Amino acid sequence: MSAINFYKYQGTGNDFILVDNRTGDVTLNAGQISKLCDRRFGIGSDGLMLIQKATEPGLDFYLEFFNPDGSKSFCGNGSRCAVAFASYLKICNGSTQFKAVDGIHSATINDEGRVSLKMSDVGAIRNFRDGFFLNTGSPHVVLEVQDLKTYPVVKEGAEIRYSAEFNPSGTNVNFVERKGDNHFEVRTYERGVENETLSCGTGVTAVAVALHKKYQLTHDEVKITTQGGDLVVKVEPYNYGYRNIYLNGPTSFVFNGQVSPN
Repeated sequence: MSAINFYKYQGTGNDFILVDNRTGDVTLNAGQISKLCDRRFGIGSDGLMLIQKATEPGLDFYLEFFNPDGSKSFCGNGSRCAVAFASYLKICNGSTQFKAVDGIHSATINDEGRVSLKMSDVGAIRNFRDGFFLNTGSPHVVLEVQDLKTYPVVKEGAEIRYSAEFNPSGTNVNFVERKGDNHFEVRTYERGVENETLSCGTGVTAVAVALHKKYQLTHDEVKITTQGGDLVVKVEPYNYGYRNIYLNGPTSFVFNGQVSPN
């Protein structure tokens, strides 16, 4: 394959490679994706996304997200960056509807690049050890810990991610410290990246939902501090779960160029 045009975006330190593939010319295998995401031998990122042509009425585009190991999943911060990229491409203007692996999402973007993304509804929130397990488009464990800044996130996160309970697909793991009534700080171990990332949109959402329920918060907005910056999650309790969940935070363009995937 000849060189492809790419754009790099980041949202609270979660960085992504984006490719406009509405023509369908770009096909990448897992090895090529891993190389492009590698921070020494490639561009370097927490994932790669292809903006594909929408095939259903009412949708602006289809978003295909790949983890650095080539596996597919849904990514909250990645989707927010994809909305910013779609706005740059003039696929949408101010608001959009698109489809990802977990279904249809809507989003808005303002002039400063701040994107509010509607997440999937959350149903069952089950107990796991002293915390919770839930799915916010991707599976997440949420555990409160003390002294988060020095906590061994990679060691403990990998142990849970690869534990027998979550075989074969694994899970993401979020370690959390409460900073205020509706304010939490989080560090996340991400499957597919197999390391800690500076931010994780689905993880932030999982933390907001699980701890909103645990503490019976009266606020409908939860502030989450990640190592890459602050995000706000708006939630609405509904029956045994949550609906009308919005992930809101900044995005920014980093750089663009051409690269050979081989």
